[in-house]
Amino acid sequence: MSRKGKGKRKSGISAEWIREKILTVLSGNNRQGLNYKQVAKRLNITDPAEKQLVAEMLRSLKKQEVVEEVYPGKYRTRAACSYVNGTVDMTRMGYAFITGDDIKEDIFVSGRNLNTALHGDRVKVCLFARKKGARPEGEVVEILERWRSSFVGTVEVMPGFAFLIPDNKNMHSDLFIPLSKLKGARQGQKAVAKVIEWDSRSRNPVAEIINVLGEPGMHETEMHAILAEFELPYHFSEEVVKEAGKIPAEITEKEIKSRRDFRSVPTFTIDPADARDFDDALSLQKLDNGNWEAAIHIADVTFYVSPDSLLEAEAQQRATSVYLVDRVVPMLPERLSNDICSLGPGKDKLTYSAVFEMNDRAEVLNEWFGRTIINSDRQFSYAEAQNVIDTGSGAMKDQLLVLHDLAQKLRKKRFASGSFAFEKVEVEFDLDEAGRPLAIKFRDMGTANQLIEEFMLLANRRVAEFVSRKLRGRTFVYRVHDKPDPEKITNFANFISRFGYRLEGNDGVPLPKAMNRLLTSVAGRKEQNIIETLALRAMAKAVYSTDNIGHYGLAFKHYTHFTSPIRRYPDMMVHRLLTAYLNGDNPGERKKYEKMCEHSSKMERLAAEAERASIKYKQVEFMSDKTGRKYEGIISGVTEWGIYVEIIENQCEGMINIRELDDDFYEYDEDNYCLRGRSTGRVYTLGDKVMIEVVKADLQKKQLDYRLA
Repeated sequence: MSRKGKGKRKSGISAEWIREKILTVLSGNNRQGLNYKQVAKRLNITDPAEKQLVAEMLRSLKKQEVVEEVYPGKYRTRAACSYVNGTVDMTRMGYAFITGDDIKEDIFVSGRNLNTALHGDRVKVCLFARKKGARPEGEVVEILERWRSSFVGTVEVMPGFAFLIPDNKNMHSDLFIPLSKLKGARQGQKAVAKVIEWDSRSRNPVAEIINVLGEPGMHETEMHAILAEFELPYHFSEEVVKEAGKIPAEITEKEIKSRRDFRSVPTFTIDPADARDFDDALSLQKLDNGNWEAAIHIADVTFYVSPDSLLEAEAQQRATSVYLVDRVVPMLPERLSNDICSLGPGKDKLTYSAVFEMNDRAEVLNEWFGRTIINSDRQFSYAEAQNVIDTGSGAMKDQLLVLHDLAQKLRKKRFASGSFAFEKVEVEFDLDEAGRPLAIKFRDMGTANQLIEEFMLLANRRVAEFVSRKLRGRTFVYRVHDKPDPEKITNFANFISRFGYRLEGNDGVPLPKAMNRLLTSVAGRKEQNIIETLALRAMAKAVYSTDNIGHYGLAFKHYTHFTSPIRRYPDMMVHRLLTAYLNGDNPGERKKYEKMCEHSSKMERLAAEAERASIKYKQVEFMSDKTGRKYEGIISGVTEWGIYVEIIENQCEGMINIRELDDDFYEYDEDNYCLRGRSTGRVYTLGDKVMIEVVKADLQKKQLDYRLA
């Protein structure tokens, strides 16, 4: 078929004609690419045989590298765009932005150009030709790595099929569940489903139920749902528990003789009153020369967990314990975390210690690192230790008061060197037997907390310095913190000026000192929480790495995590590496350790997000019977769809939808953190105090709805 005249066709279509027309059609649709059916439609081709010729020609052009297949079955002419790799940041509206370290300006991707990409996925993106003044835009052409394959949601059962409606707001598609894949899940139950099939031709991914969590609103169901949402475990396999059960608790005489013995030295632990695992202890004794020997004793987890064991693999995969409002999901089975390794009082315990000779000015004169054995004399809660410090009397007052004095001197020197003084308020709940919140409290952080903090920081810093300076170039695991983005600091400084604060003094003091002055000046004020929160957001995130760039927030050139191996896998890595170097070995394998560092950093972020989600759920549950009540709050967030308000007395954050602001048409001003009325000029900005009324508490969405009172 050949063309004669405009829009006319007769038999005898040629390969040359179809090739030319395909390229013409594709060049006019280079943004999203077309499949063979779409190309045929644009060429008015309806005959099945001719459509097949179009498909064959597209494949041929791909082989000739004249066109490229941007997604299975979709083609566009080559050199239509450049490519970048990044991470999908999905919005509630169904479109996304692609972000990444190498992407200077976030790339907009419409819903139709996501091609099954989901929030958090690593993707390859084709950048469209950019018009002057327009934002960068592109299309996902390849999924490089799925962030997740399982989702938590509510089951909806239909006559012939079912769906899982995901809880995750960033999941823009329901999951199609064949009835044969329900695994006993019933209408309205919470469950976890795993995607088993999804291509660009299907509107919904096909999935199967892998775990039924239970009825929504029940405490256990919701806590397990939060863990499942972040793909965090909530039980150990029988094999792991069985292996932990075989570990002997008895300590042999041979092992005792191989260690430095601290059992006769006054030793104690200080932990929260509800703690069940105790991974650090302190001891103090006066030396004959008048100096102090202060020792930080850490549970010797790696003595019990061998590198080739199931326990090791489990700890490496979990990477951290997870702390929800009502429970700890431990990194190691309870036989280890709460019993064998835990430094409870009155029992011989194997430890890994950092021992320092210090003078009265808290200067370190000598140090020693190695394996030890202790027997703790006393288990203090923070409140009990604080009472001894405050009154100067009580159990082990001589040791506590000296260590308190040394800790305060260490703290003063640390801040003088440029360490940040972030002490974010921590939320706690009083829960009844069913897990319902009765009250919201804020954890007190006194000088007893500072005592423990300073000696843990000392041990972590000096271990890192020992390896970095004396064993230069050797593989090691550091806790690093980069300098903040100057633009974020500028934006933060502009924001706090609304409250009458300045980030820098007239003398142009360094950022850490200026930040500490600010944090001191806001302490106890109503805007304290929001300013501290935004200050933290302006900072870079601390991570684990074998590349030592220092810790900016602490003002340490060398820093690691050595003090919590019961709950953090990087500390186990540090213990193993330090042991190897003390024994004269060189484990090497920097790439292997860097990979484990990246995984540990990722799991730490997920655990923190799960903790925040559990707090948010309990805050919503706490407010669920307070509909109609009025509270004073502070605007904690401003978006194009409304304002977020945090109640001052309990820090419960809710949203006032922009539709509720019905006295004007409000527009979002991103640069100035505000909504501005078009007619009245009225402004709602970050940090403003407002009176709100509780409208709704949605436990399903973990969301509080407010309106202005």
